[in-house]
Amino acid sequence: MITETEPRAAARADDTAAPAASGRRRLPRWAGPAAVLVVLATLPFSTLTVPGLFEGALNSPATLHLLAFCLVFGGLATSYDLLYGRVGLLSFGHALYFACGAYTAALLMRILELPLLWAALVSVLAGTLLSLLLGAVALRVNGIAMAMVTLAFAQAGSILVARDPGRVTGGEEGLSLNTAVVPDAFVGVMNTANLYWAALAYAALATVVVWWLSASPVGRVWQGIRANEQRVAVLGVDPYPYKLAAFTVGGGLASLGGVVYLLVTGGVTPTITTAEFTLTLLVMVALGGAGSRWGAVLGAGLYTYAEHRLRQAGGEAFSALPDWIAAPLSQPLFILGTLFVLMVFFFPGGLTALPGRVRSALRARRTAHE
Repeated sequence: MITETEPRAAARADDTAAPAASGRRRLPRWAGPAAVLVVLATLPFSTLTVPGLFEGALNSPATLHLLAFCLVFGGLATSYDLLYGRVGLLSFGHALYFACGAYTAALLMRILELPLLWAALVSVLAGTLLSLLLGAVALRVNGIAMAMVTLAFAQAGSILVARDPGRVTGGEEGLSLNTAVVPDAFVGVMNTANLYWAALAYAALATVVVWWLSASPVGRVWQGIRANEQRVAVLGVDPYPYKLAAFTVGGGLASLGGVVYLLVTGGVTPTITTAEFTLTLLVMVALGGAGSRWGAVLGAGLYTYAEHRLRQAGGEAFSALPDWIAAPLSQPLFILGTLFVLMVFFFPGGLTALPGRVRSALRARRTAHE
């Protein structure tokens, strides 16, 4: 007599044998990211030149410094995507936690002469605590009201840094890195590779944390909040602590990015404290694809690289054009803003959705011809 479980066992055996019979085995999901990480980690050993993209070889200090910038902002954009792309929280104050990490570390190393490790730990703790406190207030309201509250906090922090109370923050000139308490491995042009690896480690850590949390039960609640917060509340789950958790984790990752940014740049200026800087993060996330696996890192990297190259070109590249068109084209933000508008209009899902849209278009065209 055949029991009910035998057909199921046979079906499972057939399903297991099918891939083996066909000779095809799917790679684990971590294989692709691990391969990308290995390639990026070995770039400082590569003497390959890419004409038109980079001025020197891949392991030249100038190229590694630019790539380190791209990775720092990639990790920072990923921390912002945790709020905007995963939970649907529009915050205009994310730059405040990034600046908190950078300025706190700079002050601790300058005034108290704390070593880099201790200054980094205290700075990340301070940025996480700040995001927890401000998030507890801002998340009492929803939508545009919450965005305005975060904007008010960001503007208050920016004004505080710019006015330089007690001549602590350095005002418009900012603060320089106290290299006396920084390990020699992170000081000097010859150690640019170590700064690049530090930026890569930060970007990888931010990406892994966001991926892991998004795949956890907490991440599934975040998906429900993003889709319909009221429905989540009706099901008996209070959205507030879950949103506050995302706000706090995002702020902690951003403050860690501020410490790495301080190392890479050798100082910090008030430009990273403004709400406009947070808007730049929003553009990066939307450009790559909000809520996607690689969107924030890809969008931030491309945006940072394009802005750097456009600033290098300046107005010389458009000097042959009439003044009425050369003047706006000589401003990198004008070009980047125009490209972003076109990207949103024609490819609303960002760069990560572009391959899927192309495949769908080709499939529709092939079906029409048949």
